[in-house]
Amino acid sequence: MKSPKFKSPTPAKKPRKPATRLKSSPKTGARAKPSSSKTKSVKLLSGGNPQIAKADGNAPVRAYIAAIPGWKRDIGKHLDALIVRNAPGVRKAVKWNSPFYGIEGQGWFVSFHVFTRYVKLTFFRGTSLRPAPPGGTSKEARWIDIHEDDFDEAQITSWIKQAAALPGWLA
Repeated sequence: MKSPKFKSPTPAKKPRKPATRLKSSPKTGARAKPSSSKTKSVKLLSGGNPQIAKADGNAPVRAYIAAIPGWKRDIGKHLDALIVRNAPGVRKAVKWNSPFYGIEGQGWFVSFHVFTRYVKLTFFRGTSLRPAPPGGTSKEARWIDIHEDDFDEAQITSWIKQAAALPGWLA
């Protein structure tokens, strides 16, 4: 006697979503990404510090700065612009939920981190800077807490130039 042949049931196919067309910019002709309601917002940690995945390059630093809340975002943009302008060839990364800036072959020389009432700008060889930034409890690192209305651009620029010329922190 022949055994009956059974067909395995085939799973129902899900209908495909139609492709989303990318619209071109009338000025540049560049294609823009379609907006998505599923885009995740960046999680803010204590003090409003953005949680950004560890990565090298300008893009994660820009994402970090864009996610900073309120007036601290302006401080972050200003710091980023000052560092890029005064440290030729600077490289960027996000490590430990903070933007890091360094020179290839020399290491990291500065980073900043967002807290509730201020932005902390840390120079990894801060004891070598003149005058040394006021904050510090470690062997070499020194920092300054920048509040909403106390951004001393001339002093910060001087520290950035000095720090970029020193051997940095290799991590």
